[in-house]
Amino acid sequence: MSQWTIRPDEAGVRLDKYVAAPTRAGSRARAAAALDRGKIFVNDREMSPRDAAIRLAPGDVVRLWLDRPGSARRRMALGAARDLPIVYEDDHLLVLDKPAGVLAVPLPTDRREGERSVFDDLRAYLEHRRRGRPLVVHRIDRDTSGLVVFAATAAAQQGLKEQFKRRLPERVYLAVVHGRVSPPEGIWRDRLRWDSRALVQREVGAADRRGSDAVSRYRVVEPLTGASLIEVRLVTGRQNQIRMQARLHGHPLVGEQRYVASESDAAISFPRQALHARMLAFRHPIDGRSLRFESPLPDDVAALVARLRPPNRRSR
Repeated sequence: MSQWTIRPDEAGVRLDKYVAAPTRAGSRARAAAALDRGKIFVNDREMSPRDAAIRLAPGDVVRLWLDRPGSARRRMALGAARDLPIVYEDDHLLVLDKPAGVLAVPLPTDRREGERSVFDDLRAYLEHRRRGRPLVVHRIDRDTSGLVVFAATAAAQQGLKEQFKRRLPERVYLAVVHGRVSPPEGIWRDRLRWDSRALVQREVGAADRRGSDAVSRYRVVEPLTGASLIEVRLVTGRQNQIRMQARLHGHPLVGEQRYVASESDAAISFPRQALHARMLAFRHPIDGRSLRFESPLPDDVAALVARLRPPNRRSR
């Protein structure tokens, strides 16, 4: 068993990020697996996957009990499934408000290492109700919070995927980015190529056939101190699109770890990319109804915005 006491300069860090440090569990995947198997304790209280995002306080005692007797057996996913953030459900589809720090869809087998995903929790939930398995329609990044839709039938999956292919759904994100964005609204147009080895987007020239168009509409919602709260509407839906385009246009996301250009991009401390899938709208794939869902800013991003507000506007 290993034990650590939180120092004042470590206050506010997420539990999973703290445990994932190289000198502790060594990776986010191992930290998630340890949470899933009951191997992490804070102040003698056993932690579970739903505690991954708690913020540690000075004096908290964190224990990692790698050889805990009986802990090698993975907990049933149904426990996590009971806490699924389902905002809409019918016989054909489910919309979830995914928390940050949890995968939307499992990683490939060779990179999984026990990582929890909303898909796994949803599968346990549907199997418990004898409704089969969820079907993937789209996804959002692990450290991005917000709305994501899964299909419950093959017909619904096909219908939803066709809508996404035709760019019909509305997908609106809120992001906190470095710097003052100017002009206050506009369109980002880029040409991107997914690097499947490095698992990142690369900018390519307009004539590069390996690339795909990436288009987003943005507007400034609120200027902040050294940053801006912006709304981004996806026109296309490339993997990591907003994260990459924000950097390409000089305003990387606050908390971004992958798409950064210099050390100054980390001037504002935040434990994840400050990106939230705020609104999702589409037509029901079976009966054609218009469906629209909204998710409020999660507590951590709301607290970041409040912290960066100029003093004369902090009563808002």
